[in-house]
Amino acid sequence: MATLAGYESYGGYEVLKKALKEIEPEWIVNELEESGLRGRGGAGFSMGKKVSFLPHTDEAKYLCCNADESEPGAFKDRELMQRNPHQLIEGMIISSFAADIEHAFIFIRGEYDDQADILDRAVDEAYEAGYLGKNILGSGFALELTVHRGAGAYICGEETALLDALEGKRGNPRLKPPFPAVQGLYGGPTLINNVETLSNVSHIVANGADWFKSFGTEQSPGTKVVSVSGCVKRPGNYEVELGVSLRDLIYGLAGGPLDGREITAFYPGGSSSPVLTPAEMDLPYSFEAMAEAGSMLGSGSIIVADDSVSIPRMALRTAKFYRHESCGKCTPCREGTNWTEKMLQRVCSGEATPMDLDIISSVQDNIMGHCLCVLGDAMAMPVSSMVNKFRDSFEQTIAEEAAKAWSFGGLEAADGPVGDPAGRTSPGVPSGPPTGPSKSPGRDVQDGDEPGPGGVSPETLRRERLAGRSIPSGGGS
Repeated sequence: MATLAGYESYGGYEVLKKALKEIEPEWIVNELEESGLRGRGGAGFSMGKKVSFLPHTDEAKYLCCNADESEPGAFKDRELMQRNPHQLIEGMIISSFAADIEHAFIFIRGEYDDQADILDRAVDEAYEAGYLGKNILGSGFALELTVHRGAGAYICGEETALLDALEGKRGNPRLKPPFPAVQGLYGGPTLINNVETLSNVSHIVANGADWFKSFGTEQSPGTKVVSVSGCVKRPGNYEVELGVSLRDLIYGLAGGPLDGREITAFYPGGSSSPVLTPAEMDLPYSFEAMAEAGSMLGSGSIIVADDSVSIPRMALRTAKFYRHESCGKCTPCREGTNWTEKMLQRVCSGEATPMDLDIISSVQDNIMGHCLCVLGDAMAMPVSSMVNKFRDSFEQTIAEEAAKAWSFGGLEAADGPVGDPAGRTSPGVPSGPPTGPSKSPGRDVQDGDEPGPGGVSPETLRRERLAGRSIPSGGGS
């Protein structure tokens, strides 16, 4: 249905024709609000309420479709735009008619070249068929629709940074209030919604709010396209009723883990969501259930990790992404993402101590809720959840990597690895003197340098490690 002819053969644009001729805009707004349609891009805010917040004035209003799908693990909007672009366009026209909007934009991720080309062709077809432009289908309603390609910055997925980018500025989040519904694009009232959200509009107008609410749960009505990726047999996009169990999604539709592997953790709502464990696999996949579990449905992107994946390295990779994508405008995000990445790098190289894990958790607590936008929170929430739920894995990684550094640095004791008092060798414990604190040549042990496993304190181990190899100059990462 990527072409106009294909879409019309399935009844495409029939709802628009009916809406322009027979339905009042107020009825559409009320029906959207009554349906309980929640944003499918992350926040889950009611679309109907968003439309109702727009002021009823004569000033120019705008509709922006957020197609800047850059969240790691999210690829549902890409497929919706590629396979059925006219469904999105029809939803945007109906939404614009309901909100008295005469100019709409699709802000698409810069890397989505193919999908942007498909949208350009679909928009041209809609203009030629009279579904866009002046006096649409003789109704007197006019709408101009522009496809705008981004330049690849993740931060432009934040709604106010998206508006800045549309205006030709650097994509930075704005202070709120004022909110976009009051003062958005070019200073005018602006409605911003996700691709999947707008793709639902024509179906709700055609079938009614009660029909939409017959799917899903009371607080999470309707269906959801879920992207499942990672360590599963059948990764892909699956449309399901909200409220289906995570087990049915991951083990049923996606085929479960690869043979011989076990799932250890998963992001339920993209890389910005706090991770869940297999013990939470039977929870319903809905906005309210994910919130009660301490996570979120987010973009509807499930990323699965099995027992071959290092949780500390997964946390480091998450922190690296958000540090790289931070716009740097606010201090908690700019400094917090940077320091989190550095500290997780210490964990993964064996330079950290268990105390550093408490510091990492504290840093995340100080990021959350203190940034201009939610990018800082998007890193802090998953990293904090991984440290809290998988602390043993972090401590084991520190010990194992430190042991490697001890051995490779030429510091292994002559009598081999040190075991426990019963003579058993403990995996991941660095080699060293059998008892008491160690001493570096020509240096006394510092006060408070308490011995740890194998008689070697973490701080002594770190100093010995650094003494046994060269350290790159500079503080950059």
